[in-house]
Amino acid sequence: MQLRNRHLLVLDAVLLGVSPFVMYAIRFESWHWAQADLLTAAVFASIMLPIRLVTFYSFGLYSRLWRYASVTELELIFVAGVTASLISGLLGGLILPGLGLVPVRVPLSVLFSNSLLSILIIATPRFLMRMRGLRPRLQGGATVKGVRRRVLIAGAGAAGHMLARELRENPDLGLDPVGFIDDDPAKHNMRLSNLPVLGPLSMATSIIQARKIDELVIAMPTALGHVVRPLVRAALDSGIRTRTIPGFFEIVSGRVSIEALREVEIQDLLRREPVQTDLGRVAQLASGKVVLVTGAGGSIGSELARQLGDLAPRQLILLGHAENPIFYVQGELRAKHPGLEIIPIIADVRDRRRMFQVMEKYRPFAVFHAAAHKHVPLMEENVIEAVTNNVKGTQNLVHACVEAGVEHVVFISTDKAVRPTSVMGVTKRVAEHVVRQAAIENNKNYVAVRFGNVLGSEGSVLPTFLEQIKKGGPVTVTHPDMRRFFMTIPEAVQLVLQAGVIGRGGELFMLDMGEPVKIVDLAADLIRLSGFEVGTDIEIEFSGVRPGEKLFEEMFWGHEEASPTAHPKVLCARDTVDPSEGDAIEELIQATMREAGDDELRALLQRIVPDFTGYRHPTANASSFSADPTAPADERATTAKTDGGRRSAPRPLPKTPILPS
Repeated sequence: MQLRNRHLLVLDAVLLGVSPFVMYAIRFESWHWAQADLLTAAVFASIMLPIRLVTFYSFGLYSRLWRYASVTELELIFVAGVTASLISGLLGGLILPGLGLVPVRVPLSVLFSNSLLSILIIATPRFLMRMRGLRPRLQGGATVKGVRRRVLIAGAGAAGHMLARELRENPDLGLDPVGFIDDDPAKHNMRLSNLPVLGPLSMATSIIQARKIDELVIAMPTALGHVVRPLVRAALDSGIRTRTIPGFFEIVSGRVSIEALREVEIQDLLRREPVQTDLGRVAQLASGKVVLVTGAGGSIGSELARQLGDLAPRQLILLGHAENPIFYVQGELRAKHPGLEIIPIIADVRDRRRMFQVMEKYRPFAVFHAAAHKHVPLMEENVIEAVTNNVKGTQNLVHACVEAGVEHVVFISTDKAVRPTSVMGVTKRVAEHVVRQAAIENNKNYVAVRFGNVLGSEGSVLPTFLEQIKKGGPVTVTHPDMRRFFMTIPEAVQLVLQAGVIGRGGELFMLDMGEPVKIVDLAADLIRLSGFEVGTDIEIEFSGVRPGEKLFEEMFWGHEEASPTAHPKVLCARDTVDPSEGDAIEELIQATMREAGDDELRALLQRIVPDFTGYRHPTANASSFSADPTAPADERATTAKTDGGRRSAPRPLPKTPILPS
């Protein structure tokens, strides 16, 4: 029969009613004592029994699921017992004799011992219920699942403790925790959840082998990538499975449950300290305001729309050229925010008249410009498209924002804009110039944000590798030394929002992304996390550096003078402004309108960005250029100048009408 709270009530009533007489018998070492003491015991027991039961009931001791009791319930039993004991002492020692209801006072030894016995009476059956609820599940798990897998938990902290407890309480999983590893020396040779802390993380391989571990579970939700990677590799080298609890962005309540246990993903290997966003300041950009996102159907644009939607704007405008992505993002946001006014606009940023019309009609407070062509090899073959979309489109949008009085513009750029070797990179660099000049000349808070590679975005390396692994390989990497900075989509969007409130106009911002990651290591980790062995199941092949690519990316270069900001993870640079770039950019755009050839467009791009190495003038001295993207930074910094090595004299940015003819 399963004990329930009503059974506990009856049991408590019987035992608590008898306990005063038991304590009297112990006090006098006999069941025979004076008539006065017998009368006092009877009165005391009859009055204290209902008082105790009412006290315990008021503390909720008869409305708990004791099979799942924890420290919280233990504290409850202690507080309820102490409260009842204090009442008992006052009643038996002062009130009853003071009112003349008993001939003699209850002995102090009886009051004290009876209080302890009362706590034991209410605690013991509940503790036994807790143990009974746990043991059958453990035994059942062994029979249902057969042989249980031995689990080593990395992280002897709160998350590890909760994970060990829940693994034991969920035997159907077939996981048997055998110990912890942790880098805190104070925890070594200690026990947590009655499991030993076996040593530091660096001993993972030897402990796995010595203890015959079948699975490693990483219970460090805030551990950085450089901590997670060695653990995963140690497990993979030992041929065992690795799982983890969610990271910072996935844990909202602060409580880790067994349902959260999941496979280790590539994001865990690249995990960094989370970006702390000043939500109060960011809300000033959107709450109650009209906000517009270009490229809202893309990876970054759609995430921007999601996070902006959480800030309760008055209107959220989703602008994109492809209708299907906008349709899906709009549907998602309307389901999540039924009271939010969402305005979908299908438009091309290259259409100048359309941009002016949109800005004039809606007059947004803040614009986030994520629309762009971003694929390096494709843009090498489609130079005119890169220029018209990335440069002309940005100019159209920025000029329309100026005329409509838009207060904030955040332009999304790329690390490929630094010492660019590709058409995509140099067009984004020119677009940065457009934003910076508009900000300074019009005293507007228009800024640019440079990203590294966004993990999991459309067309990025991660989904490409996963598709290749799905097909059985090979996984193609361009070069064994290729390195890239990586960030997650939520991080990138938080940086965009933060930059919008930090900037004062014309700045370049970037996230402190730590050390770059070798692409070949990323590919190898992904193959192994997919359950395959590199070279045995799936090969890695090197296809060669593609046109426009370079081995190492940078976020700033010398003259941009990077400096810290009020945000610990955001850096800022102010480049020098040369108004002559305005005419050069206008000449570039005019060249696209008369459908100039690729060589002419590249030459015009290099005139604006002299360190662009993606074009070599036929008459240029070979020593004047460093086309090799792998050359040292000081060597690549020596680039040819136009106009005999001098920049032309400053000239103002050409004015544009509100609606051009």
